[in-house]
Amino acid sequence: MTDKTYSLAIHGGAGTILKSKMTPEREDAYLAGLRTALEAGEAVLRDGGSAMDAVTEAVCALEDEPLFNAGRGAVYTTEGVQEMDACVMDGQDRRAGAVAGIFGPKNPVRAARAVMERTPHVCLIGPNALALAREAGLEFEDRDYFFTQARWDALQETLAMRAKGEESDDPARRHGTVGAVARDRNGDLAAATSTGGMTAKLPGRVGDTPMPGAGTFAENATCAVSGTGHGEIFIRWTAGAEVAARMRHRGETLEEAARHVVMNDLGPNDGSGGVIAVDRDGNIALPFNCEGMYRAFVREGGERGAAIYA
Repeated sequence: MTDKTYSLAIHGGAGTILKSKMTPEREDAYLAGLRTALEAGEAVLRDGGSAMDAVTEAVCALEDEPLFNAGRGAVYTTEGVQEMDACVMDGQDRRAGAVAGIFGPKNPVRAARAVMERTPHVCLIGPNALALAREAGLEFEDRDYFFTQARWDALQETLAMRAKGEESDDPARRHGTVGAVARDRNGDLAAATSTGGMTAKLPGRVGDTPMPGAGTFAENATCAVSGTGHGEIFIRWTAGAEVAARMRHRGETLEEAARHVVMNDLGPNDGSGGVIAVDRDGNIALPFNCEGMYRAFVREGGERGAAIYA
């Protein structure tokens, strides 16, 4: 491969705060969080590091920022607990690691990577996932660290609405996820995604994030994808793998394939949300079918940006 430049894209979830309710101060805070995460990932790539290391660092930065629904800012189940999912996938050989329904590790994405690197499996859940994280020397935090008033209030509001037989139409309640995709200077691709799931989800619910081919996908031959949106629909339409399949079998560009999946497969089927994707040539696509998606991107020697709304 002659092109030795890197590309990186990140997202902090789709179904953002409605523009009508967004304050300039809050918008600045979200954009600052995105830029911090982008810099964390780009620093790895700039120093010649791997795509896998870059997406891991970018997602860790997003997990550490309580504005986003992953790690510290994770939402609550109907029982008032936080259950987190995460996944990493390496485009070189499609190795993947995932965790589901865990609580404790400060950075669930690192637990997912430990599954990939320390076991022959793809996904671990429950006590054994936590035991592996401890064995890997990962940092753990307590409930006070993960508590955010805004997430707790959102749970109470949702439960109160359900008690009256109503459901919230606020897309932010079911679209919170963070993710990163990258191409490094060697031409290798990687994807990482992490989430607290949906506000007031049933305990034990697992979304698309830790399912390779749904919310997370990477293969060097085509692209790396990280999704955010209504997870059940991303699973049923195998969103991430479908982007790659359209490139592989139909010869579509990254932009064509990603846009088709988001607009034509997910959108009409209650699959509001979006994806970030990067292809083997470093092209980036960021389509979404809702009001906004927290996103940022950079191409070495080229453009960079951060945005929330269309």
